[in-house]
Amino acid sequence: MHIVIMGCGRVGSTLAHILEDSGHSVAIIDRDPQAFRRLRAGFRGRRVTGIGFDRDVLEEAGIESAGAYVAVSSGDNSNIISARVARETFGVDNVVARIYDSRRAEVYQRLGIPTVATVRWTADQILRRVLPEGAEPLWRDPTGSVVLAEVAYHPGWIGTRSKDLEEAAGTRMAFVNRMGETLLPKSDSVVQEGDILHVMAVESDMDRINKVLSAAPEEGH
Repeated sequence: MHIVIMGCGRVGSTLAHILEDSGHSVAIIDRDPQAFRRLRAGFRGRRVTGIGFDRDVLEEAGIESAGAYVAVSSGDNSNIISARVARETFGVDNVVARIYDSRRAEVYQRLGIPTVATVRWTADQILRRVLPEGAEPLWRDPTGSVVLAEVAYHPGWIGTRSKDLEEAAGTRMAFVNRMGETLLPKSDSVVQEGDILHVMAVESDMDRINKVLSAAPEEGH
């Protein structure tokens, strides 16, 4: 696949190297030619100097044959504009834009532009390392409303079918880690001793879910 990246900062240059090592062709755009010094000496991709939402610049980078477009410059507006040009003008379906302002990320998400809200994501990664395991969600959507979280549970839930646990807790079980193996639960899957459960839920509902699962199941579940 040919992939075009706008922004040759630390993120852009790292992505370029990883993608090239994975066998993809890469073109990277930056308005500052000095930024390309971050690329290793053996980088074989195209280096294009210019603005990432300029049609001529994008065409020079091979946007017409690109399977994906990534906008990771330091400017939110530039990232989102260039991502929209790549999608709407050149028909690139697979685009993503880095956004520092998580409030704007929600708006862009609704426009069909997948975003990475940098500040929120970075904060989540730090919290996952400094807080007790399971205290902070493993993932949250750009709006901050839906989370993937590990949940603790009372031993009384062992032997309960997945669909019964989901019904009782009012949540959706995303996956189970069992003895180091990740499993996608089926309706007739049964919680086993030692299972680590992960659920998808609205974040505002997590306190209630944790309360239900931390207690023994009510009779009938």
